[in-house]
Amino acid sequence: MAQDRAKDRTRDRDRDRDRVQDYYEVLGVSRTASDEEIQQAYRKLARRHHPDINKDPEAEERFKDVNEAYSVLADPKTRVRYDRFGPAFRQIPENAEEYSERVAAAGARGAGGWTSAGGGVRFGQGPGSAYQDVDFEDLFGGLFGAGVRGGPRRTVPGADQEAELELTVEEAYRGGRRRVSLAGPAGRRDYQVDVPRGVREGQRIRLAGEGARGSPDAPAGDLYLRVRIKPHERYRLEGRDIHVRLPVTPWEAALGATVPLPTPGGTAKVTVPPGSSSGRRLRLRGEGMPHPRGTDGDLYAEVRVMVPPRPTDRERRLFEDLAAASDFDPRRPG
Repeated sequence: MAQDRAKDRTRDRDRDRDRVQDYYEVLGVSRTASDEEIQQAYRKLARRHHPDINKDPEAEERFKDVNEAYSVLADPKTRVRYDRFGPAFRQIPENAEEYSERVAAAGARGAGGWTSAGGGVRFGQGPGSAYQDVDFEDLFGGLFGAGVRGGPRRTVPGADQEAELELTVEEAYRGGRRRVSLAGPAGRRDYQVDVPRGVREGQRIRLAGEGARGSPDAPAGDLYLRVRIKPHERYRLEGRDIHVRLPVTPWEAALGATVPLPTPGGTAKVTVPPGSSSGRRLRLRGEGMPHPRGTDGDLYAEVRVMVPPRPTDRERRLFEDLAAASDFDPRRPG
């Protein structure tokens, strides 16, 4: 029962990662929550996910998300701007609120973000994503230069952006340098991305300074590549554990054998104990997805007894001899 609840939490967490994060959702409060409700939610989540208390490898990342959400929503001024402009609020001058209707109109037109130019990457959709490509320099005229109505020059950093990086199980297992092509508003751009070995579903890879441009003399935002691991015909991932089917012959299952098994890390040797039936799980400790800062996952090989689809005459006679000699009945109770 506890294992099922853990799986449900993992599935929910992975689903949430697929979306651009909404600060209200991060804290688990409504958009009309009071300051006290926001503070209570923050304290509860901060205690739960603090890395000194929670040893889950993902706790630290979750703790950072909670702190970021609270830093925005706890300040009445930034909360108003976040409610009005969405995740792009940091990119907009503080005295530009009167232009919010034009920003909303630009978002309604569905301005696109980063898209795949070479396969494997696409811009993440979600709250605020429509603003990622808005040309605020054009939208607000001189606000980014001389300020409003000839006021002082404002420095506005660029906003962070997010794209999706698709990897096979093997690519995620091995890690290494990978060429990524992105097509955005400025045209196609190529990157050499260092993928960490054992990278997980939903993990983000930061490309510093590769996000949206800010005003002149201001730093650009960062580009985050959120990892999506493609479904695999052979391997199934549960956290860092890998599950795979292990086909064996009837005689290997009955007598025991050592058989080869392809894994993302290469071919492994699996010892099948005598008397193994289909469904038996064999654990290979540490042969799952690598963990750069912790314990590697395990690989679970599930036995599948396979029979010859078209037995030869001799095989048929041997099976008939076995049927006549054996009194084994798998359907007999007990």
